[in-house]
Amino acid sequence: MEGDLQKTFGENLRRYRLSKNLSQEDFAEVLGVHRTYMGGVERGERNLTLKSVERLAGRIGQDPLELLRDISK
Repeated sequence: MEGDLQKTFGENLRRYRLSKNLSQEDFAEVLGVHRTYMGGVERGERNLTLKSVERLAGRIGQDPLELLRDISK
């Protein structure tokens, strides 16, 4: 349970990145973050603030709530 939202967010960001055929490095540049930070986000290792979730979602034109939704269920 603990950390499920950050893992889900990371998985959804990864799906989005792959759908756009972007490397992790290129995607990090789009988001304005370092590539190692992006890797940590995608793996669910980063404990993001709600503000960070909103900012990252906004940079790719996505609804933050959709990026937090577990679509694997």
